[in-house]
Amino acid sequence: MKDTVSGCPIEDVMRLLSGRWPTLLIYYLSNGPKRFSELRRDNPKISQRMLTLELRELEAAGIVSRTIYPGVPARVDYELTADGRELVPLLNALGDWWGALRQRHRTAAAQPHQEGAGDGAPIPYRAALATPPGTAE
Repeated sequence: MKDTVSGCPIEDVMRLLSGRWPTLLIYYLSNGPKRFSELRRDNPKISQRMLTLELRELEAAGIVSRTIYPGVPARVDYELTADGRELVPLLNALGDWWGALRQRHRTAAAQPHQEGAGDGAPIPYRAALATPPGTAE
């Protein structure tokens, strides 16, 4: 992994978990070990190459472990390490936060905003974007 620019540990975490797939892979592995083919079924839009690369990166970071069972063909299981399992409540908390934020935005968007009502309430973010400055609603 590249060195951080800022020296902030959050930068390292975001570099590891950024992108479409790493957090989803952690989510799907949170219920126990899975084979490569099961992870492909859980994430049908990921290519085989990308899944391999993402799993290798998570393995190198100590988040996922890979176990190879001999046989023809060899069976390979992936599972979260102890460090990887520590991420699950954090990702769940992020998901809960996002769900609550979206609900607040939907509620605010459904309530009509009256310009100049004088109540001092801030304009919801989405409503502020919908009305260009200097124009009336």
